[in-house]
Amino acid sequence: MSTLATNSRAKFDYDILKIYEAGIVLSGQEVKSVRGGNVSLKGAYATLKAGEVWLLNAHISPYKKAGALPSYDPTRSRKLLLRAREIKELMGKLEAERLTLVPLSVYTRGRRLKVELGLGRGRKKYEKREVIKKRAVDREIREKLKRKA
Repeated sequence: MSTLATNSRAKFDYDILKIYEAGIVLSGQEVKSVRGGNVSLKGAYATLKAGEVWLLNAHISPYKKAGALPSYDPTRSRKLLLRAREIKELMGKLEAERLTLVPLSVYTRGRRLKVELGLGRGRKKYEKREVIKKRAVDREIREKLKRKA
């Protein structure tokens, strides 16, 4: 299992409550491009439309060796594959609790490409400041312990 892309801002901007693993529907040249690391999850999110989960705003660059693709859109919507039980669970939580589905990473599992989705609640600005302070304090403690050892 190798990680091909991560969304570093997701865990900072959101409190992740639950994590889901989803398959992703891609064309052949997109698969090759993703395996080459040409994918960005910056600003990407997932949504529910008509009982299906869709990944929006994820940027997958065209595969360099595929030649010119005149109608290719790198940020098109891509369908995500989840179990029906998980989709029903998400429907309830997204509407009732005002949560967001955020892609955390894209990775391989065997021959398949998977997307790790996090069900999260957005953080306020003051909560983000607290996270930064806590990270700095933890870093100082680690450094002091390292110096003593």
